[in-house]
Amino acid sequence: MKILHTSDWHIGKQLLKFDLTADLDLFFEWLINYIKSEDIDVLLVSGDVFDQANPSQAAFKQYYDLLKKLINLDCKIIITGGNHDSSAVLNAPAELLKAFDITVVGGATERVEDMFVTVEKNNEKVVVAAIPFLKDRDIRKSAAGESYATKIEQIKSGLRVYFSNVNYFYQQNYSDELFIVMGHLYVQGSELSESERDIQIGNQAGVEANMFGEIPDYVALGHIHKSQVISREQNIYYCGSPVPLSFSEKEDRKQINVITVVNNEIENVEIVPIPKHRNLVTFEGSLQEVEEKLKSYSEETTLTSLAEIIVNEEVESLERRQAFEALINSQFNSNIEVVKSRLNFRNKIRGASDAFEVGTDVADVTPMQMFEKKLELQSGLENTEELRNAFREILEELDL
Repeated sequence: MKILHTSDWHIGKQLLKFDLTADLDLFFEWLINYIKSEDIDVLLVSGDVFDQANPSQAAFKQYYDLLKKLINLDCKIIITGGNHDSSAVLNAPAELLKAFDITVVGGATERVEDMFVTVEKNNEKVVVAAIPFLKDRDIRKSAAGESYATKIEQIKSGLRVYFSNVNYFYQQNYSDELFIVMGHLYVQGSELSESERDIQIGNQAGVEANMFGEIPDYVALGHIHKSQVISREQNIYYCGSPVPLSFSEKEDRKQINVITVVNNEIENVEIVPIPKHRNLVTFEGSLQEVEEKLKSYSEETTLTSLAEIIVNEEVESLERRQAFEALINSQFNSNIEVVKSRLNFRNKIRGASDAFEVGTDVADVTPMQMFEKKLELQSGLENTEELRNAFREILEELDL
Protein backbone atom coordinates (compact mmCIF):
# COMPACT_ATOMS: atom_id res chain seq x y z
CA MET A 1 0.00 0.00 0.00
CA LYS A 2 1.21 3.51 -0.84
CA ILE A 3 0.07 6.50 1.21
CA LEU A 4 0.66 10.11 0.15
CA HIS A 5 0.90 12.80 2.82
CA THR A 6 0.31 16.45 1.90
CA SER A 7 -1.04 19.50 3.73
CA ASP A 8 -1.48 23.27 3.81
CA TRP A 9 -2.83 23.82 0.32
CA HIS A 10 -4.28 27.20 1.34
CA ILE A 11 -6.62 27.37 -1.63
CA GLY A 12 -7.51 31.01 -2.24
CA LYS A 13 -4.19 32.29 -0.93
CA GLN A 14 -2.81 35.57 -2.21
CA LEU A 15 0.82 36.50 -1.76
CA LEU A 16 0.72 40.27 -1.17
CA LYS A 17 -2.44 40.47 -3.31
CA PHE A 18 -0.89 38.28 -6.01
CA ASP A 19 -3.22 35.37 -6.74
CA LEU A 20 -1.60 31.92 -6.37
CA THR A 21 -4.39 30.01 -8.11
CA ALA A 22 -2.16 29.17 -11.08
CA ASP A 23 0.54 27.80 -8.75
CA LEU A 24 -1.95 25.45 -7.09
CA ASP A 25 -3.47 24.42 -10.43
CA LEU A 26 -0.05 23.22 -11.58
CA PHE A 27 0.55 21.42 -8.29
CA PHE A 28 -2.85 19.71 -8.43
CA GLU A 29 -2.23 18.62 -12.02
CA TRP A 30 1.10 17.15 -10.99
CA LEU A 31 -0.45 15.51 -7.90
CA ILE A 32 -3.14 13.74 -9.92
CA ASN A 33 -0.60 12.47 -12.43
CA TYR A 34 1.65 11.27 -9.62
CA ILE A 35 -1.20 9.40 -7.91
CA LYS A 36 -1.97 7.71 -11.23
CA SER A 37 1.59 6.82 -12.20
CA GLU A 38 2.68 5.62 -8.77
CA ASP A 39 -0.56 3.78 -7.90
CA ILE A 40 -1.13 5.73 -4.68
CA ASP A 41 -3.78 4.04 -2.54
CA VAL A 42 -4.43 6.68 0.13
CA LEU A 43 -4.22 10.49 0.05
CA LEU A 44 -3.89 12.26 3.42
CA VAL A 45 -4.46 16.04 3.56
CA SER A 46 -3.47 17.31 7.02
CA GLY A 47 -5.38 20.57 7.30
CA ASP A 48 -5.53 24.11 5.93
CA VAL A 49 -7.30 23.11 2.75
CA PHE A 50 -8.44 26.73 2.34
CA ASP A 51 -6.67 29.94 3.25
CA GLN A 52 -9.81 31.57 4.66
CA ALA A 53 -12.64 30.29 6.84
CA ASN A 54 -15.09 31.65 4.25
CA PRO A 55 -13.52 30.80 0.89
CA SER A 56 -14.34 32.70 -2.28
CA GLN A 57 -16.38 31.11 -5.05
CA ALA A 58 -13.17 30.76 -7.06
CA ALA A 59 -11.53 28.88 -4.18
CA PHE A 60 -14.52 26.54 -3.86
CA LYS A 61 -14.40 25.87 -7.59
CA GLN A 62 -10.70 24.98 -7.48
CA TYR A 63 -11.33 22.61 -4.56
CA TYR A 64 -14.29 20.83 -6.13
CA ASP A 65 -12.62 20.66 -9.55
CA LEU A 66 -9.76 18.82 -7.86
CA LEU A 67 -12.06 16.45 -5.97
CA LYS A 68 -13.96 15.70 -9.19
CA LYS A 69 -10.70 14.54 -10.79
CA LEU A 70 -9.59 12.62 -7.72
CA ILE A 71 -12.77 10.54 -7.45
CA ASN A 72 -11.94 8.99 -10.82
CA LEU A 73 -8.84 7.45 -9.26
CA ASP A 74 -8.74 4.31 -7.12
CA CYS A 75 -7.49 6.28 -4.12
CA LYS A 76 -8.98 6.67 -0.65
CA ILE A 77 -8.96 10.36 0.37
CA ILE A 78 -8.88 11.60 3.98
CA ILE A 79 -9.07 15.37 4.59
CA THR A 80 -8.86 17.14 7.94
CA GLY A 81 -9.46 20.77 8.86
CA GLY A 82 -6.75 23.21 9.86
CA ASN A 83 -6.73 26.46 11.81
CA HIS A 84 -7.46 28.43 8.61
CA ASP A 85 -10.44 26.22 7.76
CA SER A 86 -14.02 26.48 8.95
CA SER A 87 -15.08 23.05 10.19
CA ALA A 88 -18.66 23.81 9.12
CA VAL A 89 -17.55 24.72 5.58
CA LEU A 90 -15.43 21.58 5.19
CA ASN A 91 -18.05 19.32 6.77
CA ALA A 92 -20.99 20.65 4.74
CA PRO A 93 -20.56 18.18 1.83
CA ALA A 94 -18.99 15.43 3.97
CA GLU A 95 -21.93 13.00 3.74
CA LEU A 96 -22.08 13.39 -0.03
CA LEU A 97 -18.33 12.96 -0.38
CA LYS A 98 -18.50 9.66 1.54
CA ALA A 99 -20.18 8.18 -1.51
CA PHE A 100 -16.97 8.90 -3.44
CA ASP A 101 -14.67 7.36 -0.80
CA ILE A 102 -13.66 10.77 0.53
CA THR A 103 -13.62 11.20 4.32
CA VAL A 104 -13.68 14.76 5.64
CA VAL A 105 -13.17 15.62 9.32
CA GLY A 106 -13.45 19.39 9.49
CA GLY A 107 -13.38 19.67 13.28
CA ALA A 108 -13.07 17.50 16.36
CA THR A 109 -16.04 15.19 16.88
CA GLU A 110 -17.69 14.40 20.21
CA ARG A 111 -16.57 10.77 20.00
CA VAL A 112 -12.95 10.01 19.20
CA GLU A 113 -13.99 6.86 17.31
CA ASP A 114 -15.73 9.00 14.69
CA MET A 115 -12.32 10.27 13.58
CA PHE A 116 -10.90 6.79 12.97
CA VAL A 117 -10.79 5.54 9.37
CA THR A 118 -9.84 2.02 8.30
CA VAL A 119 -8.39 1.46 4.84
CA GLU A 120 -7.90 -2.01 3.33
CA LYS A 121 -6.13 -2.35 -0.02
CA ASN A 122 -3.75 -4.78 -1.64
CA ASN A 123 -3.98 -7.18 1.31
CA GLU A 124 -2.81 -4.42 3.65
CA LYS A 125 -4.79 -2.70 6.36
CA VAL A 126 -4.11 0.75 7.85
CA VAL A 127 -5.94 2.58 10.62
CA VAL A 128 -5.89 6.38 10.39
CA ALA A 129 -6.80 8.74 13.23
CA ALA A 130 -7.91 11.80 11.23
CA ILE A 131 -7.39 14.46 13.91
CA PRO A 132 -8.08 18.02 12.71
CA PHE A 133 -6.90 21.28 14.26
CA LEU A 134 -8.01 21.22 17.90
CA LYS A 135 -9.53 24.44 19.19
CA ASP A 136 -9.32 25.66 22.75
CA ARG A 137 -12.79 24.35 23.58
CA ASP A 138 -11.86 20.87 22.30
CA ILE A 139 -9.02 20.37 24.75
CA ARG A 140 -9.77 22.30 27.94
CA LYS A 141 -12.35 24.10 30.04
CA SER A 142 -11.67 27.79 30.55
CA ALA A 143 -12.20 29.49 33.90
CA ALA A 144 -12.82 33.12 34.75
CA GLY A 145 -9.77 34.98 36.01
CA GLU A 146 -7.22 32.36 35.00
CA SER A 147 -3.72 33.63 34.29
CA TYR A 148 -2.02 33.54 30.92
CA ALA A 149 0.56 31.01 32.14
CA THR A 150 -2.21 28.77 33.45
CA LYS A 151 -4.00 28.89 30.12
CA ILE A 152 -0.82 27.90 28.26
CA GLU A 153 -0.18 24.93 30.52
CA GLN A 154 -3.79 23.81 30.26
CA ILE A 155 -3.63 23.90 26.47
CA LYS A 156 -0.43 21.84 26.44
CA SER A 157 -1.86 19.41 28.96
CA GLY A 158 -5.12 19.21 27.00
CA LEU A 159 -3.28 18.32 23.79
CA ARG A 160 -1.28 15.61 25.57
CA VAL A 161 -4.42 14.10 27.08
CA TYR A 162 -6.28 14.27 23.76
CA PHE A 163 -3.64 12.39 21.79
CA SER A 164 -3.17 9.96 24.67
CA ASN A 165 -6.87 9.14 24.36
CA VAL A 166 -6.46 8.68 20.62
CA ASN A 167 -3.66 6.16 21.25
CA TYR A 168 -5.73 4.43 23.94
CA PHE A 169 -8.70 3.99 21.62
CA TYR A 170 -6.41 2.52 18.98
CA GLN A 171 -4.90 0.05 21.47
CA GLN A 172 -8.32 -1.07 22.63
CA ASN A 173 -9.71 -1.61 19.13
CA TYR A 174 -7.00 -1.92 16.46
CA SER A 175 -3.77 -2.86 18.22
CA ASP A 176 -2.66 -5.31 15.52
CA GLU A 177 -3.02 -2.85 12.62
CA LEU A 178 -0.60 -0.27 11.28
CA PHE A 179 -1.48 3.09 12.81
CA ILE A 180 -1.22 6.59 11.32
CA VAL A 181 -2.13 9.76 13.21
CA MET A 182 -2.94 12.98 11.37
CA GLY A 183 -2.59 16.29 13.19
CA HIS A 184 -2.57 20.03 12.58
CA LEU A 185 -0.60 21.78 15.29
CA TYR A 186 2.72 23.32 16.26
CA VAL A 187 5.40 20.98 17.60
CA GLN A 188 8.17 22.68 19.52
CA GLY A 189 11.45 22.95 17.67
CA SER A 190 9.90 23.05 14.20
CA GLU A 191 11.02 25.84 11.91
CA LEU A 192 8.42 28.47 11.07
CA SER A 193 8.01 30.86 8.15
CA GLU A 194 6.36 34.28 7.79
CA SER A 195 3.14 32.78 6.44
CA GLU A 196 2.18 30.92 9.61
CA ARG A 197 -0.33 32.96 11.56
CA ASP A 198 -0.06 33.63 15.25
CA ILE A 199 -2.46 31.00 16.60
CA GLN A 200 -3.18 29.35 19.93
CA ILE A 201 -1.77 32.23 21.94
CA GLY A 202 1.32 32.95 19.92
CA ASN A 203 2.31 29.31 19.30
CA GLN A 204 3.53 29.15 22.88
CA ALA A 205 1.16 26.22 23.30
CA GLY A 206 3.40 24.13 21.06
CA VAL A 207 3.80 20.56 22.27
CA GLU A 208 6.82 18.28 22.47
CA ALA A 209 7.17 15.51 19.91
CA ASN A 210 7.10 12.82 22.59
CA MET A 211 3.44 13.72 23.18
CA PHE A 212 2.50 11.34 20.34
CA GLY A 213 4.10 8.42 22.18
CA GLU A 214 5.60 5.29 20.65
CA ILE A 215 2.32 3.85 19.38
CA PRO A 216 1.71 5.56 15.99
CA ASP A 217 3.70 4.15 13.08
CA TYR A 218 3.60 7.51 11.28
CA VAL A 219 2.45 10.99 12.32
CA ALA A 220 1.29 13.08 9.35
CA LEU A 221 1.44 16.71 10.46
CA GLY A 222 0.21 19.93 8.93
CA HIS A 223 0.35 23.61 9.91
CA ILE A 224 4.08 24.34 9.46
CA HIS A 225 4.82 25.28 5.85
CA LYS A 226 8.46 24.24 5.84
CA SER A 227 8.84 20.50 5.29
CA GLN A 228 10.84 18.88 8.07
CA VAL A 229 11.43 15.72 10.06
CA ILE A 230 10.47 16.14 13.70
CA SER A 231 11.51 12.60 14.67
CA ARG A 232 12.90 10.11 12.18
CA GLU A 233 12.73 7.29 14.75
CA GLN A 234 9.04 7.95 15.40
CA ASN A 235 8.24 8.86 11.76
CA ILE A 236 6.88 12.31 12.71
CA TYR A 237 6.84 14.57 9.63
CA TYR A 238 5.66 17.94 8.43
CA CYS A 239 5.33 17.64 4.66
CA GLY A 240 4.93 21.43 4.34
CA SER A 241 2.93 23.51 1.89
CA PRO A 242 3.13 22.51 -1.80
CA VAL A 243 3.93 26.04 -3.02
CA PRO A 244 5.78 28.96 -1.36
CA LEU A 245 3.32 31.12 0.55
CA SER A 246 5.74 33.87 1.61
CA PHE A 247 9.16 35.16 0.65
CA SER A 248 10.62 33.47 3.72
CA GLU A 249 9.90 30.18 1.89
CA LYS A 250 11.67 31.12 -1.33
CA GLU A 251 14.55 28.69 -0.73
CA ASP A 252 12.40 25.87 0.66
CA ARG A 253 12.23 22.58 -1.17
CA LYS A 254 8.54 21.74 -1.50
CA GLN A 255 7.60 18.09 -1.25
CA ILE A 256 5.11 15.36 -0.59
CA ASN A 257 5.80 12.32 1.59
CA VAL A 258 5.02 8.83 0.30
CA ILE A 259 4.76 6.01 2.84
CA THR A 260 5.11 2.47 1.53
CA VAL A 261 3.49 -0.26 3.65
CA VAL A 262 4.53 -3.90 3.23
CA ASN A 263 3.36 -6.76 5.46
CA ASN A 264 1.71 -4.36 7.89
CA GLU A 265 4.92 -2.38 8.42
CA ILE A 266 6.30 0.84 7.02
CA GLU A 267 9.00 -0.16 4.57
CA ASN A 268 9.96 3.32 3.47
CA VAL A 269 9.12 7.02 3.73
CA GLU A 270 10.08 8.65 0.45
CA ILE A 271 10.50 12.40 0.13
CA VAL A 272 9.25 13.38 -3.34
CA PRO A 273 10.10 16.91 -4.55
CA ILE A 274 7.31 18.94 -6.13
CA PRO A 275 8.23 20.59 -9.47
CA LYS A 276 8.93 24.29 -9.10
CA HIS A 277 7.00 26.57 -11.45
CA ARG A 278 7.71 30.00 -10.01
CA ASN A 279 10.67 31.70 -8.34
CA LEU A 280 10.44 34.10 -5.43
CA VAL A 281 13.51 36.32 -5.46
CA THR A 282 14.89 39.17 -3.36
CA PHE A 283 16.99 42.02 -4.72
CA GLU A 284 18.73 44.30 -2.22
CA GLY A 285 21.08 47.24 -2.63
CA SER A 286 21.08 50.86 -3.71
CA LEU A 287 18.55 52.10 -6.26
CA GLN A 288 21.07 51.68 -9.03
CA GLU A 289 22.15 48.23 -7.89
CA VAL A 290 18.57 46.96 -7.59
CA GLU A 291 17.63 48.37 -10.97
CA GLU A 292 20.58 46.59 -12.59
CA LYS A 293 19.68 43.31 -10.87
CA LEU A 294 16.09 43.57 -12.08
CA LYS A 295 17.17 44.26 -15.65
CA SER A 296 19.69 41.41 -15.71
CA TYR A 297 17.43 38.74 -14.21
CA SER A 298 17.11 36.07 -16.88
CA GLU A 299 15.79 32.86 -15.31
CA GLU A 300 12.61 31.73 -17.05
CA THR A 301 10.00 29.64 -15.25
CA THR A 302 6.52 28.38 -16.12
CA LEU A 303 5.01 31.23 -14.12
CA THR A 304 6.35 34.75 -13.80
CA SER A 305 8.89 35.13 -10.99
CA LEU A 306 7.83 37.35 -8.08
CA ALA A 307 10.28 39.76 -6.52
CA GLU A 308 10.72 41.71 -3.34
CA ILE A 309 13.11 44.63 -3.54
CA ILE A 310 14.88 46.27 -0.63
CA VAL A 311 16.52 49.58 -1.47
CA ASN A 312 19.03 51.04 0.96
CA GLU A 313 20.07 54.67 0.54
CA GLU A 314 22.15 56.95 2.75
CA VAL A 315 20.33 60.29 2.60
CA GLU A 316 16.58 60.79 2.58
CA SER A 317 15.23 63.03 -0.18
CA LEU A 318 12.10 63.53 -2.21
CA GLU A 319 14.09 62.73 -5.34
CA ARG A 320 15.12 59.35 -3.93
CA ARG A 321 11.54 58.53 -2.98
CA GLN A 322 10.26 59.45 -6.44
CA ALA A 323 12.97 57.38 -8.08
CA PHE A 324 12.03 54.45 -5.85
CA GLU A 325 8.34 54.74 -6.79
CA ALA A 326 9.32 54.84 -10.46
CA LEU A 327 11.46 51.76 -10.00
CA ILE A 328 8.75 49.60 -8.43
CA ASN A 329 6.20 50.69 -11.04
CA SER A 330 8.50 50.01 -14.00
CA GLN A 331 8.45 46.83 -16.05
CA PHE A 332 12.14 46.28 -16.71
CA ASN A 333 11.85 42.56 -17.25
CA SER A 334 9.03 40.38 -18.57
CA ASN A 335 10.29 37.44 -16.48
CA ILE A 336 9.63 39.14 -13.17
CA GLU A 337 6.98 41.10 -11.27
CA VAL A 338 7.67 43.19 -8.17
CA VAL A 339 5.10 42.49 -5.45
CA LYS A 340 6.94 43.59 -2.32
CA SER A 341 9.20 46.60 -1.82
CA ARG A 342 10.89 48.64 0.89
CA LEU A 343 12.96 51.82 0.90
CA ASN A 344 15.37 52.39 3.79
CA PHE A 345 17.34 55.52 4.65
CA ARG A 346 20.25 54.84 6.97
CA ASN A 347 20.19 58.30 8.57
CA LYS A 348 16.44 58.49 9.12
CA ILE A 349 14.73 58.14 12.49
CA ARG A 350 12.25 55.32 12.24
CA GLY A 351 8.62 56.43 12.13
CA ALA A 352 5.20 54.87 11.79
CA SER A 353 5.31 55.09 8.00
CA ASP A 354 8.20 52.61 8.02
CA ALA A 355 6.50 49.96 10.12
CA PHE A 356 5.54 47.92 7.06
CA GLU A 357 6.80 47.58 3.51
CA VAL A 358 5.78 50.22 0.99
CA GLY A 359 2.51 49.19 -0.60
CA THR A 360 1.46 46.87 2.23
CA ASP A 361 -2.32 46.79 2.56
CA VAL A 362 -3.87 46.61 6.00
CA ALA A 363 -5.81 43.53 4.84
CA ASP A 364 -2.49 41.67 4.51
CA VAL A 365 -1.49 42.38 8.13
CA THR A 366 -2.80 40.24 10.98
CA PRO A 367 -4.01 41.98 14.17
CA MET A 368 -1.09 40.47 16.08
CA GLN A 369 1.45 41.75 13.54
CA MET A 370 -0.08 45.23 13.73
CA PHE A 371 0.06 45.20 17.53
CA GLU A 372 3.69 44.00 17.51
CA LYS A 373 4.66 46.85 15.17
CA LYS A 374 2.89 49.35 17.41
CA LEU A 375 4.90 48.11 20.39
CA GLU A 376 8.13 48.38 18.39
CA LEU A 377 7.43 52.02 17.59
CA GLN A 378 6.54 52.97 21.17
CA SER A 379 9.75 53.75 23.03
CA GLY A 380 9.95 53.45 26.80
CA LEU A 381 7.09 51.00 27.20
CA GLU A 382 7.32 48.63 30.14
CA ASN A 383 5.76 45.18 30.50
CA THR A 384 5.61 44.68 26.72
CA GLU A 385 5.44 40.91 27.09
CA GLU A 386 2.41 41.21 29.34
CA LEU A 387 0.79 43.50 26.77
CA ARG A 388 1.45 40.95 24.04
CA ASN A 389 -0.06 38.16 26.12
CA ALA A 390 -3.14 40.22 26.95
CA PHE A 391 -3.67 41.07 23.29
CA ARG A 392 -3.26 37.41 22.28
CA GLU A 393 -5.92 36.42 24.79
CA ILE A 394 -8.28 39.01 23.31
CA LEU A 395 -7.67 37.57 19.83
CA GLU A 396 -8.25 34.07 21.16
CA GLU A 397 -11.58 35.10 22.67
CA LEU A 398 -12.60 36.76 19.40
CA ASP A 399 -11.37 33.69 17.43
CA LEU A 400 -9.19 35.92 15.18
